[in-house]
Amino acid sequence: MAGKPLKIMLMLVFFALLGGCSDPLDDAITNLTQTNESKLKTLERQLIGKQIRNATLIGEYAPILEKSRPELSPLIKQLVLDSTPEGPMYQGLKKRVADSVVASNFVSKDEQAQELTNISEALSPVLFNDALSDVVNVLADMSNGALARVNALSQQQSQQANSSEDFGVGSQLVGNPNYGTWNNNNGMSFWEWYGMYALISNLSSPISFDRWGRYRGYSYYNDYGRYRYSSPKQRKKHSDVWKKTNKKFSTGSRYSTPYSKSRVGSSRLSRQSSQAKTAAGKGFSSSSNRFKQTRSTSSYANNSSFRNSRSSTSRGSSRGK
Repeated sequence: MAGKPLKIMLMLVFFALLGGCSDPLDDAITNLTQTNESKLKTLERQLIGKQIRNATLIGEYAPILEKSRPELSPLIKQLVLDSTPEGPMYQGLKKRVADSVVASNFVSKDEQAQELTNISEALSPVLFNDALSDVVNVLADMSNGALARVNALSQQQSQQANSSEDFGVGSQLVGNPNYGTWNNNNGMSFWEWYGMYALISNLSSPISFDRWGRYRGYSYYNDYGRYRYSSPKQRKKHSDVWKKTNKKFSTGSRYSTPYSKSRVGSSRLSRQSSQAKTAAGKGFSSSSNRFKQTRSTSSYANNSSFRNSRSSTSRGSSRGK
């Protein structure tokens, strides 16, 4: 019997040690949750303080465009919201931050950690600045070439490089769930804009998923930011639309996903965007080291640098046409 107390003591020590060995995924989820809440507040302050370069540019383009095209004023005002915390991009990230802490929203810890990582990267002021280039370029295209595109080739150059079609003003935002969704109409999926963005439809023809998927042009969201600026549920919904379209076109040539081939058209994007694109969707366990929570102070996203670089705009932007 003398050995029994010793056995019990050893068992207690074992369980105590076992309790002290935490799951690395649990640690990562906890750390990323705290980091994302902090980064969300920081990004909000930067948007309010006009410290995001492309957000500032949106605010500068808007009044110029309203003077030349007053009939588009309601749409322009809606697009300007993206330069503030009230915009759909920021609000989408805010909702995802809240949803990401609920374990039941995910099938595994790995999936939860991957979503938290994607959100963390999307909240980077550098990546958020890059993502706003789509909105800037929509405003530029609305000006009929009077305002310069940023971080992208001209519309004509992009069409030539990608053999893409002109889907009209606002095509950079097509496919982005922050602005609209694919809806089925008589067996075909067409892009439907949310709310005030529906005014864009007055500037373009109806856009079908099958045609857009084959002949879409470049946009930051579709070619770089899809994993960062949409949730797993949103990407799954897009995947379901593609599967239905693929089944419809199963006879003859195979209908490839719109994302099977990246489009040409980016210019002067940040290194972080390129790294994020390369590692997108690989799963948390294989990609968690690619972004070591870099505290970026890149001048690319800094408003003061933007003011100093206005003289060199022609090197990093192009006219809408």
